[in-house]
Amino acid sequence: MQKGLLILVLLAYVTLLSAQKKIAGIWEGKLNAGNISLRMVFHIEKQSEKCYSASMDSPDQGVKDILCDSVIVNGDSIIVILKGSTRLKGLLAGDSTINGNWEQRGMTFPIDLKKVNEVSKNPNRPQTPLPPFTYNSEDIEYDNPDKSIHYGATFTYPKGDGPFPTAILITGSGQQDRDETILGHKPFAVIADYLTKKGYAVLRVDDRGMGKSTGDVINSTSLDFAGDVEVGLAYLKERKEVDKKRMGLIGHSEGGLIADIVAARNKDINFVIMLAGPGVKGSDILVKQNADILKSDSVPDEALKAYEVLYKKIMEDVIAAKDSSTSYNKLWVDFSAWKKSQSHDILTTLNISSDSIGNGVFLKKFEHAFASPWIRYFMQADPQPLIEKFTCKVLALDGSKDLQVNAEINLAAINKALKKSKSPSFETKELPGLNHLFQHCSKCTLDEYATIEETFAPEVLDIIGQWLDKNVKPIK
Repeated sequence: MQKGLLILVLLAYVTLLSAQKKIAGIWEGKLNAGNISLRMVFHIEKQSEKCYSASMDSPDQGVKDILCDSVIVNGDSIIVILKGSTRLKGLLAGDSTINGNWEQRGMTFPIDLKKVNEVSKNPNRPQTPLPPFTYNSEDIEYDNPDKSIHYGATFTYPKGDGPFPTAILITGSGQQDRDETILGHKPFAVIADYLTKKGYAVLRVDDRGMGKSTGDVINSTSLDFAGDVEVGLAYLKERKEVDKKRMGLIGHSEGGLIADIVAARNKDINFVIMLAGPGVKGSDILVKQNADILKSDSVPDEALKAYEVLYKKIMEDVIAAKDSSTSYNKLWVDFSAWKKSQSHDILTTLNISSDSIGNGVFLKKFEHAFASPWIRYFMQADPQPLIEKFTCKVLALDGSKDLQVNAEINLAAINKALKKSKSPSFETKELPGLNHLFQHCSKCTLDEYATIEETFAPEVLDIIGQWLDKNVKPIK
């Protein structure tokens, strides 16, 4: 699911073992993470002969001035060590280029950095709302009951007399700021602006570890994030601007699953809007997602089918394993059996190595990718039993060109579950020509997200607004 390919962490101080190269300056490059390229910028300043300070930006994710921890330079080799297993490893090519790789959670992505005089400008995002606003906008902070997690958020509400129907916006997978910033787009800022102008109050919150929010990220799952949403609900119930009988959730991608968890166990939720939310188990979503993305890269059907078989088996092995050693041994046995049954052409198409070392690296990447508590929970999470417990009104939308959460499969499953629920009113819609971010797309691939100026299709905003006006806004 989209947008969350990087989990940026705080870095602190930089020490250089060699100062022969002209390190000081601005270094900018693109991290090629799968089908998405993300700009990264390092600002390095010389403090003494062998000591430098630095900060890092991720402009496409709306992240700026992250302090660096340690940089080791040995000859032409440079290693930037981040928190946990995340690091940049590269080679200095003269004084103007670093050719390297970004390593994170067992995965490696190429990145080349160039020294520049100034950071390149962000692409045009004409829908991003800018002050002055015609409504009230407050940057707020609050804590969970035991004060172990602090949250930063923005609460917008109309001017005039309340209370107002209120929605909490819930981001998709990966750490997102309150605007759900991805590749320069700020979809939650756009949605909040639109809804607040229509008479609704909106709370949008920084995810754990982003902006002003704290809390454990590495060991957290969708279930923990649902708890974060419930803390937000408790905060809203203390606000006089909020109509406590008309509080609802708007979740994008994984945010739809989180909304399911919250709505299933909180009967005071009045409405749920799922934007590209899951309707089937996470493992099924991931299989279909990988197949659709490979297909968008023109991988032949025969190779796609073979890869789906392998991907499903790898997920089953990781989920069933009691420890990493058991997991890897089972992966190796099943991978070897799968490989023997494939033709040379399929293995070549899928870039499967012919040597055992390459195969080991391939499997280790999968093992690491599926090792986190979050992904293990997501793979096994089934939204249908949750949706069947709903007593609220529901709107579920998805774009027909969505490669990350297939519209046909997931909307059908959501509709099936809603028919078994006690929802007084529900609607599911597949919207033609839109991708996972609800943009009008041309190629409709993941790497196109960044090149499209549109942040969120205006007609989708209208659909949401009209549905809310009909089903939620009080009659005057």
